[in-house]
Amino acid sequence: MNGWQTILGAGGAIGHHLARELRHFTRRVRLVGRHPRAVNEDDELVQADLTEAEATREAVKGSSVVYLTVGLPYNHRIWRRDWPRVMDNTIRACREAGARLVFFDNIYMYSAELEVPITEEHPQHPPSRKGAVRKEILDQLWQAVGNGELEALVARAADFYGPHSEHSSVLGVTVFKPLASGKSAVWMGRTDKQHSFTYTPDAARATALLGNTPEAYGQTWHLPTAPDPWTGREWIETVAAAYRAKPNFQVAGKTGLYLFGLFKPVMREFPEMIYQYDRDYVFSSAKFEAAFPLRPTSYEEGLSRWKSAFPG
Repeated sequence: MNGWQTILGAGGAIGHHLARELRHFTRRVRLVGRHPRAVNEDDELVQADLTEAEATREAVKGSSVVYLTVGLPYNHRIWRRDWPRVMDNTIRACREAGARLVFFDNIYMYSAELEVPITEEHPQHPPSRKGAVRKEILDQLWQAVGNGELEALVARAADFYGPHSEHSSVLGVTVFKPLASGKSAVWMGRTDKQHSFTYTPDAARATALLGNTPEAYGQTWHLPTAPDPWTGREWIETVAAAYRAKPNFQVAGKTGLYLFGLFKPVMREFPEMIYQYDRDYVFSSAKFEAAFPLRPTSYEEGLSRWKSAFPG
């Protein structure tokens, strides 16, 4: 792989870590975004709007592997408008460049009827508007692969937490940040249910490894995620103990989330996702762990490392 390894959407929580991890495989790392910033001293920076076909084509030109890690604003209307266009532009650009594509995906397209633990074979019947968009663009990708237009793989994470996700992780916004500042945490759904979270450095390390493993293409991979996740109450109590704070919290159902949305607009998008928090949501990365030596960071260690981002 002599071409550039290019990250589309390099400014997000995963893109930052991925840029570092790719240096284990190449010195030709290209970061693409609206306002890209170097992570490694010799990164190539390309400013581009990925909703524009020509800009995407130019950004991908000369690449051998492209990582689509874009994080659009958390709004279903924006997702519906922009995601199909971004995916189509990326597929076309990769096809023209002869580049392989790694799509960093989430869990929104999975059915709400959960079989725990959730594997790559889980049924895809999304119950939410945002999930429907994710399913649509995933179908775009696999149709292109089936037509022989390009080689691709899907690297899928659970909800994530960890360094550089302070403003985008639900766990950071609703648990870490308030408890660190002496306020009450907020938990959606039920606090007695388990919920998996993928540690951002683990996700990036595994995504880089997959992108540089030819045999991994044509498949979906759940990224390494610690087993036996904590319940909502256990997360709150453990984070509170780390800050020597009282484990105060509020439970937000759909009505509560709508009310929170009056003050924090992003919270208006969460009521349709509450199904992920009113039942055990346990994510399995057994397939990845059987194929590669990388093991997930424990929740205890991940919490300890991330705590520095919320000094309290």
